[in-house]
Amino acid sequence: MNTDFTAGFVALGLIGGSIARAIKHFYPDATVLACARRRETLDYALKEHIIDEAYDDICEAFSRCDFIFLCAPVEVNIASLPKIKPFLKTDCILTDVGSTKTDIHERAAALGLSDWFIGGHPMAGSEKTGIEHSQWALIENAYYILTPSAGIAPEKVTRYTKLVSSLNALPLVLDCKEHDYVTAAISHLPHIIAATLVNLVHDEDTPNETMRTVAAGGFKDITRIASSSPDMWEQICTTNAGNIVSVLDAYTESLQKVRAQLLAKDSSAIHSLFERSRDYRNSFSDRSSGPLKKVYMLYCDMVDEAGGIATLATILASSGISLRNIGIVHNREFEEAVLRVEFYDEESLKKSVELLRRYRYTVYER
Repeated sequence: MNTDFTAGFVALGLIGGSIARAIKHFYPDATVLACARRRETLDYALKEHIIDEAYDDICEAFSRCDFIFLCAPVEVNIASLPKIKPFLKTDCILTDVGSTKTDIHERAAALGLSDWFIGGHPMAGSEKTGIEHSQWALIENAYYILTPSAGIAPEKVTRYTKLVSSLNALPLVLDCKEHDYVTAAISHLPHIIAATLVNLVHDEDTPNETMRTVAAGGFKDITRIASSSPDMWEQICTTNAGNIVSVLDAYTESLQKVRAQLLAKDSSAIHSLFERSRDYRNSFSDRSSGPLKKVYMLYCDMVDEAGGIATLATILASSGISLRNIGIVHNREFEEAVLRVEFYDEESLKKSVELLRRYRYTVYER
């Protein structure tokens, strides 16, 4: 595809900033322009060379764009559609990055934008928000769902698919309604479960906060996404409420079955619950990063002695391996060892496992 195209961004947060970075990384000749509500965001983006041009609002400059990305929360993106309509040239592709699709598709159709609009949802992210946390590789190897408007020119779908592929993401074309049902089950409901589980522990904790003190292992893993943006998830839930309620009802029914099995001490049914979930969970591919980036980590046994962690860190640093995080595991109910080490990528993890075992460390991969 043409390498000197122009891409416009309406709002620049974690996802928008990461896509803009990826475009500048893979297409240095491309022009990237953006508008944002906060001037600080635009100043940061200019300083970091994420964008080339900054504007306070949608304006005539967007009429030069070959691609326009709406990167605000879902309802704000919908409100931006009539503002952007006058500036769409014939061959422009208008897209968004929202986690729900049906509402924005219906509004785009009502405004006569079906010839331009292709919904987009990169299945990547972080519990952190803001452009300062963006990175060009955030969408790498992540599924990037495309939801074309009915009747849009196939050439535009092909062109957008090629762009997504060239940014090292994995394009997947779906109908917008199918997208919303699928994401209700694999993304939206898990966030609700994580949030309610964290709040349950908060409300049921002992007066001296013992639950909070010892919370680690499995609890921290399955509730990590509870740290996501409340503003974003409020809009996701309200714009996909019907699908979420549908899968929530099914989940509630499954919990009632488990409750009955526990009361009856039905060991066979309980065993089957964990066996079926283990087998299905183990069949999932690690190819996509999913809504949150995969964590690359190992666990390591070590004697509690002065300089132990420093020695391990020095061994890794001497081989050019950067650590994302390192710390002692105080609650090892679901962990294998005393030290948890996180890395930025899979290559660093594999290299570290080999290196530490060579130095006679007992290492467990996760």
